[in-house]
Amino acid sequence: MQKIIPHLWYDQQAVEAANLYVSVFPDSKIKNITTIHNTPSGSADIVNFELSGLEFQSISAGPYFKFNPSVSLQVACKTKQEVDEIWEKLSQGGQVLMELGAYPFSERYGWLQDKYGLSWQIIYTGEAQAKPKIKPVIMFVGDVCGRAEEAVNFWASTFKQVNNAAIMRYGKGEEYNPEGSAMQATFSLFDQEFSVMDSGYEHAFAFNEAISFIVNCDTQAEIDDYWEKLSAVPEAEQCGWLKDKFGFSWQIVPASMDEMMRSADRESLERVTQAFLAMKKFDIAELQKAYEGDIHPV
Repeated sequence: MQKIIPHLWYDQQAVEAANLYVSVFPDSKIKNITTIHNTPSGSADIVNFELSGLEFQSISAGPYFKFNPSVSLQVACKTKQEVDEIWEKLSQGGQVLMELGAYPFSERYGWLQDKYGLSWQIIYTGEAQAKPKIKPVIMFVGDVCGRAEEAVNFWASTFKQVNNAAIMRYGKGEEYNPEGSAMQATFSLFDQEFSVMDSGYEHAFAFNEAISFIVNCDTQAEIDDYWEKLSAVPEAEQCGWLKDKFGFSWQIVPASMDEMMRSADRESLERVTQAFLAMKKFDIAELQKAYEGDIHPV
């Protein structure tokens, strides 16, 4: 199981969006769709899918959070033709953030929001640098601009499974961006690649719960440890969700919950749903009891 899974929040379009993305990328598939009931949003679809080897989870849970470019998905392409083909499919009904064209860092690149609002950076890298195919890019803006490198170091100390790559820094006189801040830093958590960047431009957006990272944990001790180290906004703690000191959202969940949420037994699924809705930090033992019917949560 992938240790860290990007989680995407939609109003009602999680299944539709996942089907679009699977049609765009090779070696992709819908793994599972589960509908849970009696949540604060009513019924909610949870979709597990895979895009070119990277696992995702999405949910249709109401119009509470909207995607914005503070988190995007970068797609590395072996050819310029591949850039154009993916751009054509994802841009339909969407919005262009950076026009498709030649830039100092790539001969073919564009940044867009698809018709659901999710941001994609499509970039020609050539054969040698086309893996991973898709990676999350986290952009630090507003009050957290200039803290991208700090975040990488903090996450490294939290997860202790980080390999850092070289950081490209802004130089002196770079417009809007502090000298020495991160133009781009690529790193891996549990052998999964991510990038961060600072942007000093004035942006009308910030991190929110539309995109979070699920962290699959094997033990209660692991959940407790990550929760203690990451959670910095008590009012954001709910159903395994938390916000760290940068305002970025994480979901700290037991790996065993994946099996629970795929249960074909509607009563077991309902019990687990009602159990986790009542929790802030997840309790594996209590969730397991609910799943097995040993308790009946109110």
